[in-house]
Amino acid sequence: MQPDCDSPWLAYAVGVDVLDEYTGHTDPGGAAIRRDLDALTITKVSVGPMDNNAYLLVCKATNEALLVDAANEPDRIADLVGSGDDRPELRHIVTTHRHFDHWQALGAVAGMFQTRQIAHPIDAPELPIPTDVLVEHGDTVRFGEIELEVIHLRGHTPGSIALLYRGGDRPHLFTGDSLFPGGVGKTPGPEEFTQLIDDVERRIFDRLGDETWFYPGHGDDSTLGEQRGSLPEWRDRGW
Repeated sequence: MQPDCDSPWLAYAVGVDVLDEYTGHTDPGGAAIRRDLDALTITKVSVGPMDNNAYLLVCKATNEALLVDAANEPDRIADLVGSGDDRPELRHIVTTHRHFDHWQALGAVAGMFQTRQIAHPIDAPELPIPTDVLVEHGDTVRFGEIELEVIHLRGHTPGSIALLYRGGDRPHLFTGDSLFPGGVGKTPGPEEFTQLIDDVERRIFDRLGDETWFYPGHGDDSTLGEQRGSLPEWRDRGW
């Protein structure tokens, strides 16, 4: 049933409901949530059995869109994009790293929308379809009038990347599996952990303020301010 006009629903699409109350929390199989910034909308949805987050970013000036991690449930992701004449034009998919749970819908979604695939050159060979654009640390990904800075975070995988958007009320950072509320991502061993915690500290926490909102590959969002005080604890415990 269509909700009434006083409800918090922003949209109602086949298979995916979208709420305009952005809390940073989504449930597997549940509603997506949308954040409306001056130049950009960010829609978060949980897909698949591992509670993977997929993020649809839409430039408000051009209606061009980019997807961060076509992780699972391609039909659900397609429903999120929509089917009307005014739907966003999904042209780009960024895969944050090579682990299989982050690309299981990549081939299907890319085929539906004829997108350009973007990834770091170290992890790109492990993806199921060819990568069109290889990006390194410090590169810029552009769609519509939006620019995202690529941050290489080595350790969870050798080619893991984060994406930084500096527009709006605060920086917005998409971290894949390299940074979560409560710690950095899992690493194969102590050497990789040291590399990851060093990169996260130097390339993220040392550069960005406490107001920075980050969007991880699984689970809830957080801010750098909420996590900054725990950095010494994470380093000491080794995970």
